[in-house]
Amino acid sequence: MFHRILIANRGEIAVRIIRTCREMEIETVAVYSTADAGALHVQLATESVCIGPAKAADSYLDMSAILTAALETGCDAIHPGYGFLSENAEFADLCEKCGLKFIGPSGDVIRAMGNKAAARALMQREHVPVVPGSDGPVSGPDQAAEIAGRIGYPVLLKASSGGGGRGMRRVDAPEDLHALYAAAQAEAVACFGDGELYVEKLILRPRHIEFQILADSQGNVVHLGERDCSIQRKNQKLIEESPSKALDPELREAMGRAAVAAAKAAGYQSAGTVEFVLSAEGEFYFIEMNTRIQVEHPVTEFVTGLDLIREQIRIAAGLPLSVRQEDVRQDGCAMECRINAEDPRAGFRPGPGTTEFLHLPGGPGVRVDTALYNGCVLPPYYDSLAAKVIVHAPTRLEVIRKMRRALEELIIEGYPTTADLCHLILHQPDFVKGKYDTGFLEQHMDELLRWDCEGEA
Repeated sequence: MFHRILIANRGEIAVRIIRTCREMEIETVAVYSTADAGALHVQLATESVCIGPAKAADSYLDMSAILTAALETGCDAIHPGYGFLSENAEFADLCEKCGLKFIGPSGDVIRAMGNKAAARALMQREHVPVVPGSDGPVSGPDQAAEIAGRIGYPVLLKASSGGGGRGMRRVDAPEDLHALYAAAQAEAVACFGDGELYVEKLILRPRHIEFQILADSQGNVVHLGERDCSIQRKNQKLIEESPSKALDPELREAMGRAAVAAAKAAGYQSAGTVEFVLSAEGEFYFIEMNTRIQVEHPVTEFVTGLDLIREQIRIAAGLPLSVRQEDVRQDGCAMECRINAEDPRAGFRPGPGTTEFLHLPGGPGVRVDTALYNGCVLPPYYDSLAAKVIVHAPTRLEVIRKMRRALEELIIEGYPTTADLCHLILHQPDFVKGKYDTGFLEQHMDELLRWDCEGEA
């Protein structure tokens, strides 16, 4: 087992990793920017190293600074968390060259699955259903238009190296394609340094269903069930739950088999997520694989009783999985609400600042993952995620009621958050019935904001 792990991240995920490492009696090294000098992960780690100024490009994305910090502090492994360098194949390769274990898949696997067009082609070879579209990256807007005309509008233009909704544009008509292609390509270059795009048929009113997988170096691959991530704003998840109301046992089994097949085809090792869209007609299609731990991993931890960070570390150390597929059991239901420092009334505009007062909910089946504390500063330079509230109960209705109660107890003063919006969603009749898709917020946002105003009045 590892002696000391450097955590190449910040915020709640860095705190989350430190907690498991401490339970495993593994020392930790936190890296931080000058903006994070007072951050909670810095205070909790065994040792901490400043790696640069506030901008992520000069600190949390500085591979040389991170690797130097790991070597100088005697680390034998690096955990990248999510975001930043977690899906950077070059960084995984450099860790290996420096004699440091990257807690995640190899650079070659990240490269293969991180390129969405290449991943599509691999899944097609393995007979995993994929959304109709281009066989690979397109050469330009003219080829994209030809494919769109063949498969039918609307279509999505998607960055091959993309993620998080970046480098993606919906095209509803042929006359819009060239301009939207240019916009998607420009954003892809700015975000990922790669302007390569591919084309997919847009599945209207889908559910976004992802399967958590674990794979070790001995060839064992299991899935831990699904998470429904269909409540989204700007193509980014806001509420996740497990199990999904949209899946019956037969469909769940088929999607689980496809997720395992996808991981095996990629030669995957570590924790990862295979993501699908589920059409209103009950057809599912592979869309991508996330080669890292997910923000919403606590949902699966609650229903399976497994510590996914522990499993990641064990796998990276060469140990076999602690569970077989027949051992995996789903106990009850779980849900996560992401509390972002954003103003829903202003188009989800980020609103960082000082946490003037903080009170976190508690009680049976309630978990809060956060790096906030009274008086801490939420910097403007990074992701707006401030906290995650996760609850667990025997039934979905009990989960909803428990989450309502937890959000009513949550107090974060100093900046706007999405907590009130999440609370309103939990009262919306379609959501309570489980009848929703990825267009839920777009369809109901005016209604929810009106409720918010009426509540204040």
